[in-house]
Amino acid sequence: MILTGLHPYISRSRASPSVRDSELDLDRLRADTPSASRHIHLNNAGAALQPAPVVEAVIEHLRLEQEIGGYEAADAATHRIEAAYQAVAALVGGEPSQVAMVEHATAGFVAALSSVPFRSGDVILTTRHDYTSNQIQYLNLSDRFGVEVVRAPDGPDGGVDVGAMRDLVHRRRPRIVAMTHVPTNSGLVQDVASVGEACRERDVLFLVDACQSVGQMPVDAEAIGADFLSATGRKFLRGPRGSGFLWVSERALDAGLLPLFPDLRGTDWIAPDLTQPSPDARRFETWEFAWSLVIGLGVAAEYATTVGLEPIRDRVRALASRMRERIGGIDGMRVLDRGPELCGIVTATHDRISAERLRDGLRLEGVHTSWLSRESAVLDFDDKQTETALRISPHYYNTDEEIERAMDILARIVSDA
Repeated sequence: MILTGLHPYISRSRASPSVRDSELDLDRLRADTPSASRHIHLNNAGAALQPAPVVEAVIEHLRLEQEIGGYEAADAATHRIEAAYQAVAALVGGEPSQVAMVEHATAGFVAALSSVPFRSGDVILTTRHDYTSNQIQYLNLSDRFGVEVVRAPDGPDGGVDVGAMRDLVHRRRPRIVAMTHVPTNSGLVQDVASVGEACRERDVLFLVDACQSVGQMPVDAEAIGADFLSATGRKFLRGPRGSGFLWVSERALDAGLLPLFPDLRGTDWIAPDLTQPSPDARRFETWEFAWSLVIGLGVAAEYATTVGLEPIRDRVRALASRMRERIGGIDGMRVLDRGPELCGIVTATHDRISAERLRDGLRLEGVHTSWLSRESAVLDFDDKQTETALRISPHYYNTDEEIERAMDILARIVSDA
């Protein structure tokens, strides 16, 4: 899908990588990612390398602001801003009216969670693999409002037990089910669609954190059965830092849900003691935006759609699978990923060397990864009996040769240590 004309930064002649027989045109993709030839970037679950059209879009708008001023630049770029809403909506299978632009996934997640009128005794049903910030928010709601936090158990293969989750939806009638699609600390892909189906059967709100899945696999918010779906720009979507979005279902909009603290962007003050929320998802937005980042996010969404989410998914998973294979053969290393479906995040630990030390050693060799401490995933890391984990996350622009070189360097670091 090429949205030619919506953005001047993507055209048929440039920055539209072709998909041939389900294979990606790596030469063209890497030409749009010049720094990929200077180091091996395997930290895409943290912040991916942005393709040239995204960077150009951001810089172009900043230059316009420099030339004519921020308000005037926003007015002049109205069509590009609207195109960003269209591109993001197309990415997750919705309409532009269902998209709210936010600074990052957590901001969108918090806005959605705050729209629920919790009362003492209400239940939030979640999983043992939800993102740390989300778990903290649930516990804060418990402390402040007496909300009960219920975590569904895992299945035998890892990830939430869908049957148990379905049973808890039916028995506990939660006020909302909140679930992370792909945890930040694991390659696990949770079955959000089955949980969404259970929520619709009982008319229960469903909030999905898709921060780590959007951009590395197809994500259709409507098909999942989500009422809210939050995501960020900087990770696998390859957008700029400080950008993200919240998708909102028509059901949630029709129910009149709006954030606890709306502002004049999303709500009109129409009488001394009366307000009127926006009819669409922009009720979840606030007034001030870095519009250059919003435009860049739109270009990133269009770029990913043009490349193709299915080919992206297939290549990322193939690279990750190869890495798990190699890591399993390194003395003292243990792969931590568990689940019936795994994606492009690889986590591993060593029985004597800290993950931070491994990360630092790889970085000195020009290989970018990240590491996680127990605080990033208390429940999961305690289950796996580890204090730290090395996180390696390839993307579709990485080559097979880069993966082999990175694994060779990791094996040498372990051997030398």
